[in-house]
Amino acid sequence: MYFAALLARTEDGWEASDTELDDVETLSDLTDLARAASADEDTVLVYIEQEDVWFGVVRVDGEDDPRIFVSDATAAARSSYGEILLTDELLGREPGADDTIAALEELVGLDGTEDGEPDTTPDNDHDTDTDTDTNDDDDEFDADAVPAGPLGDTAVLADLGLPEAELLMLRADALAEIAEALGAAEVLEAVR
Repeated sequence: MYFAALLARTEDGWEASDTELDDVETLSDLTDLARAASADEDTVLVYIEQEDVWFGVVRVDGEDDPRIFVSDATAAARSSYGEILLTDELLGREPGADDTIAALEELVGLDGTEDGEPDTTPDNDHDTDTDTDTNDDDDEFDADAVPAGPLGDTAVLADLGLPEAELLMLRADALAEIAEALGAAEVLEAVR
């Protein structure tokens, strides 16, 4: 089960609202959702939690790039909402690397028989039913692609009252502890 909330800082303190992520497909969509919650380009936090598995915090300050923290990157990678947060930049990959690799793998598979030409390579005389394809799991989760444990900006909430060391120790019910540190516990309880 997932829970998502927006915490927007205003002149009068924090305002909280739960939010649906059904129409959010990218980090850009999520950032736009956060910016829409703030009239004066104040700080907005987007909190996403998969119950007792992982949580993520996205901080949007005006037009600045979003800052992201994920409590367990490998668990988040198995989640459609987590994949939104695990950007190429956060994972230390070249943007579009997955697309480039897929295109190169497709090119490597070209052997000249695509136009109906017979395959005359000497090693093709054996029974293809005994071949094993090691790439059957291309669409499945690759544990090596995502580091285990916390990932991202551990100082994302430090100036708001939650030091890095405390953020790294949060597990279950992290939102309540984050809201308490920010002084937003009461407004959050109203929407949760």
